[in-house]
Amino acid sequence: MQLRNNIRMKKTTIDDCKIIQLPKVEDPRGSLTYIYGNEHVPFPIRRVFYIYDVPAGKDRGAHAHKECWEFIIAASGALEVHVNDGTRDKTVTLNRPFQGILVPPGIWAHEQEFSAGVLCLVLTSHDYDENDYIRDYNEYLEFKKIDY
Repeated sequence: MQLRNNIRMKKTTIDDCKIIQLPKVEDPRGSLTYIYGNEHVPFPIRRVFYIYDVPAGKDRGAHAHKECWEFIIAASGALEVHVNDGTRDKTVTLNRPFQGILVPPGIWAHEQEFSAGVLCLVLTSHDYDENDYIRDYNEYLEFKKIDY
């Protein structure tokens, strides 16, 4: 995917948050979906984590990354991903384990409206680094004024 190099050359917007369909292999025994870094997502996969047992009415995320890419999947159940670029926003519902949303750096994102029993799978381009996070929305708006 060429998306990664193109986005690094400009400020990211919610238009850069893409729904990606993953391969789905079906047979009588059930379905299987697989993901290759640099093929299905435009980055090498460095870290995988999952979110579960989210109490009713609680949100997760509510941050942006300076460098890290994320690919978010509802592996089971459903959730909404709200993305914001500092001027516009949109909400995407994830409820199929063979699709996810690509969230590039420079996008404020949070997950909400988790269904009971949801399993939210997140693939990232970087190891965990607290310095890569912007957790205050006003700081995020200042960050968006910087060309990177």
